[in-house]
Amino acid sequence: MPIELDEAFVQDPYAVYEKLRAEGPAHRVRMPPGVPLIGGLPVWLITGYDAVRAALADSRLSTDLHRIDGLFAQKDPDRSHRGGFSSALASHMMHTDPPDHTRLRKLVSKAFTRRAIEALRPRIQQTTDELTADLAGHDTVDLLDAFAFPLPIRVICLLLGVPVAEQENFRSWSRALVSGHSPEAAATAATEVAAYLGDLVERKRHATTDDVLTALVAAHDVDDRLTHTELVSTAYLLFIAGFETTLNALGNGTLHLMLHRDQWTALRADRALLDNAVEEFLRLESPLKHATFRCATESLRIGDAEIAAGDFVLLAIASANRDPRRFPDPHTLDVRRPAAGHLAFGHGIHHCLGAPLARVEVRMAFDALLDAFPDMRLATDPAGLRWRNSTIIRGLDSLPVHLNN
Repeated sequence: MPIELDEAFVQDPYAVYEKLRAEGPAHRVRMPPGVPLIGGLPVWLITGYDAVRAALADSRLSTDLHRIDGLFAQKDPDRSHRGGFSSALASHMMHTDPPDHTRLRKLVSKAFTRRAIEALRPRIQQTTDELTADLAGHDTVDLLDAFAFPLPIRVICLLLGVPVAEQENFRSWSRALVSGHSPEAAATAATEVAAYLGDLVERKRHATTDDVLTALVAAHDVDDRLTHTELVSTAYLLFIAGFETTLNALGNGTLHLMLHRDQWTALRADRALLDNAVEEFLRLESPLKHATFRCATESLRIGDAEIAAGDFVLLAIASANRDPRRFPDPHTLDVRRPAAGHLAFGHGIHHCLGAPLARVEVRMAFDALLDAFPDMRLATDPAGLRWRNSTIIRGLDSLPVHLNN
């Protein structure tokens, strides 16, 4: 019988992960009914570092949208709680297998070269400085709302070539999509995003701007290497992935620094620790607690578990990153820890293309916060903070802080 997971797992999954890891790397579980996409369905949860890392690169575990959607229809005919999973917005490279994945990734990867990211640094710094200056007039703020949220939104709009006057739409849409509070609002936002991106794609056909979406449109128009659906859904992927990881890395990292003042003090004294600290934030409270949903294309064995063809599989990145066999004393924040090798950005062919950009944004953001608000502290009891109700995301609903003494 599957292990029944509840709301307590959503708020604090680590005790469950720890128990499961001790018993083996793969377990049949049933996610809480309210969890989007797979609530109430039995899935295999993979928890150990070695098993998760191997599974992330296992071609027998498919992320293909159409395959997974067909299995959902068989196992769960009631599609009402699955939201827009079958939408054209999901037809991007995270939901494809080779050879389509290879084709899509090759096109998008040009936006995330070292040279491209270095070219963005001045704009990211400018945006960070502007947001920090806006905070300076306040004593208490929700750091997610006032800083961690708008920073990556502005950067991804820059990448996509979204006109400044239209960026506020992305802010409201992204709120509805990530909050987890209203499936109806999320579905409406997804529809509006799809319509907007479709229109933006048409405008980019006549544009001479230097941005990722214009380049992808050119690739589509020259030799039809991207279908229109792939073009819109790839823009959507860049939009969602472009802010989710940075938003949650900033929020989660700040929370743990506020809870471990000695680590905050160490970073204030020695900024050379920041690059390593970013990796530790990503390891300790991974922005994605589970990898993109997968299904088995054939039977396979993980540990003592026999996973049948057609079974759904969740890879617990957050559990792998706290496996004591890989990271000693894994529940402790240590900005000096050699955290390289964490799986926060995945592994294998689906390793996050935007990881270098996210690292730059998070590093710059913390550098700015340490400079501007050296005495920043939590403005609420940490026991009252809530984590978003999501299958994939590990992020807070809010993070109230006092910026000054």
